[in-house]
Order: sequence, then C-alpha cells, then structure tokens
Amino acid sequence: MKLKLVTCAMISREMQAAVSRCANEVEVVLLPAALHREGAAALRDAVQQAIDAAGGACDAVLIGYGLCGNGLSGLRAGAVPLVVPRAHDCIALLMGSRHRYREYFDSHPGVYFLSTGWMEEGAALEPSALTQLSGYELDDLVRKYGDDNGRYLYETLHQYEHNYRQFTFIENGFDQDAASACGAEQLAARRGWGFEKIAGDLRLFHNLVDGVWDPADFLVVPPGKQVVASYDDGILGVEDAA
Repeated sequence: MKLKLVTCAMISREMQAAVSRCANEVEVVLLPAALHREGAAALRDAVQQAIDAAGGACDAVLIGYGLCGNGLSGLRAGAVPLVVPRAHDCIALLMGSRHRYREYFDSHPGVYFLSTGWMEEGAALEPSALTQLSGYELDDLVRKYGDDNGRYLYETLHQYEHNYRQFTFIENGFDQDAASACGAEQLAARRGWGFEKIAGDLRLFHNLVDGVWDPADFLVVPPGKQVVASYDDGILGVEDAA
C-alpha cells in the first residue's frame, strides 16, 4: 500500500522506527510538537491541511496522534480513508495500549509521563517549559512578562506543581533513552518527586503503518465522514462531515 502518515514530532523516533521496518510505502509528515500548546483548533487545522494535501495520491492517510484534547475531533477524510488510533494521547501509543495507560494512570495518581521524544521536543510544552520558570517568584514573572501574563504563568506553574508528584519515563529501546531517562530522573530529584522507568511497547506504531487496523485499536474513517469524540472506551467515532 501507499500511505501518508501525519504525526507529531514528539513521537517521531517511534514512528520512523516503525516505518523503517514496514513493507508499505509511507510518506511521513512531521508536525511541530508546539501545536499542542496552541490549542485544539490549531492542531486540528494543521492536521487537516496535511490530509487535504494528500488528495487521492495514496491508499489511506494515517494519523499519528491521539484525540489530544479534542484536537482530532472534526477531522474530515478527503478522497481516501483516514486511520486514527483509539487513544486519548500519545502516551497510550507509547505504552502500546490505552487500557495499559489507564490502569497505570489510575494506580499512580499525580504521574506525568516522559519519553525520549518528550525530553527532546518538550521545551515547547508543559512541564518542560515550566521547569525553566520554576525558580521565579511572582514579582520576577510580572517584571519579565507583564502583569497578566506573569500572574498566569505563576498560577499555572504552582497548579502544575500541586497536581503532579511523579515522573514516569517510558523506554522504547532507543540509544538516546538512557541519557533522556537520566535527565528525567534528575528533574524529578530537583522537584522532590518520585521517579520510575517502565518499558514501552511499539505495537500500535507498527500496526498503524503495517496496515493491521484492528477495530479495537484503530478507527477507519471513510471518505465523506469525520472524526468525533465518542466519550466512551472507544474514544473516537465517525459521523457525516459537516
């Protein structure tokens, strides 16, 4: 098959590893991780533009994202089907299953997940961006960013510190994992947080690009239809495009 993969730079290593072992012809389009910070509409618009650019020149467009704060809700299939993982976000992809992700999350309250990609690309996202501000007091942030922005950053930083108490690093077998995990552990130590390393699972990455689209793990969206949030265990559903 000839496929087009639209995915986030945060998980580019995992996707490229899967593509390198794939028998299909896969064109990879990487979108910046910073889109997450711009909100659901910006993420959806960027992914939709990449879908539209594919036209009918491939057999399917693969979406290397989870629902990501409803960022995929409203995506429209063009001339070819879309294939979307049933995942709230990329952590479920990195762990190989949304069910494994949920079980771990429920048994580890206050956990924030990291990976090599998050350590490399996360400067544009919380918590990595906020760690650069962690030594600032309110007055420092107000002087640096202005009253409204300074107060917002201060409140966000302290809300973040209040809600999270552990970094869990997901290892997926890359040479860079050891250095990235060391950095994550040091970050946890500076904050006085717990730290754990767990093994990831690239099953969903491989199945996505190999065309093994089990309905339990992937939603196939026919042309003329769009993705919607289903608010149940399936996470995603299909309806007629608006």
